Amino acid sequence: MFLEYSEKELNYLKQKDKRLGEAIDAIGIIRRKTDGDLFSSVIHHIVGQQISTAAQATIWGRMNAAFGAITPEAICSASAEELQAHGITFKKAYYIKDFTRKVHQEEFDIHSLSAKSDEEVIAELSGLNGIGIWTAEMLMTFCMQRPNILSYGDLAIHRGLRMLYHHRSIDRKLFEKYRRRYSPYCTVASLYLWAIAGGAIPEMRDYAPKKKPAAKNQAEKKRAVKKTPEEEAASVI
Repeated sequence: MFLEYSEKELNYLKQKDKRLGEAIDAIGIIRRKTDGDLFSSVIHHIVGQQISTAAQATIWGRMNAAFGAITPEAICSASAEELQAHGITFKKAYYIKDFTRKVHQEEFDIHSLSAKSDEEVIAELSGLNGIGIWTAEMLMTFCMQRPNILSYGDLAIHRGLRMLYHHRSIDRKLFEKYRRRYSPYCTVASLYLWAIAGGAIPEMRDYAPKKKPAAKNQAEKKRAVKKTPEEEAASVI
């Protein structure tokens, strides 16, 4: 399955924003895979936190091989130690077990989320242990396929905006200007900003200020601090 969108969304964005429209034409159609099962998708995102994509894929493959399918019943039957044996940390195992217990005991109504607003879904998901706002937004994008998600907490989105519009930085006020411009199809705009950030248009560059090398910074600090004659003498001894 791929994230669904059509010419309707693309034409709307092209009409609203000339620069983005030119980028859309240059990049073409983007296909991003989705996961239609919210329960397994939550666990998949917890597994992938702070590790590489390759490591996430390896662990996820082990878990699917062990359980056959990532369901509340399968995860409930496994201990935290068994989950850890697949290569995840104790903390992640706890998050997964806690989430599964809440779903299994109907403390968390995962099926009701589809009828709730974006704001309500973010509040519900980010209220779970191990799930922050950014993860909630990614779940809404690539599992629930919500059409109007543009994540302020996503560094690649910031990079894409800087590259496309030649900004040095993106603060909340500027970000909200673009969110309003892209709405109600922010999710499709996100796809193209991610592609831009990843180098899909080679002539585009990031306008963020260059960071000074650490060694140069240390040298400048040393020059800025004047030593007293006593300190100079002590450094020679």
